[in-house]
Amino acid sequence: MFVVEEIPESRIAYWRRTGPYGEANGEQMESFKSWAAANGLLSAGSTVLGIARDDPGRTPARDCRYDTCVVLPDDAEIRHPEVLETRLGGGRHAVLTVAHTAEGLASAWTGLFESLAAQGLAFDTTRPVLERYRPRLLAEHLCEICVPVR
Repeated sequence: MFVVEEIPESRIAYWRRTGPYGEANGEQMESFKSWAAANGLLSAGSTVLGIARDDPGRTPARDCRYDTCVVLPDDAEIRHPEVLETRLGGGRHAVLTVAHTAEGLASAWTGLFESLAAQGLAFDTTRPVLERYRPRLLAEHLCEICVPVR
């Protein structure tokens, strides 16, 4: 089941990878977290995000984009030619806490849209779905799927 949460707009730093979703996303995540930690951008209170920008059912695998992100404080400076920066829009999200495994992430989608509709919510396709990783949940092998809703 999910809870509805208002996620605030945030400033993020990110690396983008283009290609099939899967194991390479996890490898990118680990590399990015190492970079962020080495540059003082990752702490016990940090939020790391994974954003699949494309629907693999509609986009050829070779063209699917995946962003690995860290939410930044306003005073953080980014100094790396491959790290981009942007603002991520906020808004209402249905947040599901799931096992941080391929199976857990896949099962989160089973019946999700029916559950949203039953609560009078609809998937907002104008904003991306977020995979949210916070240290306290990762310590329990959990992460969150944040689905934008209207």
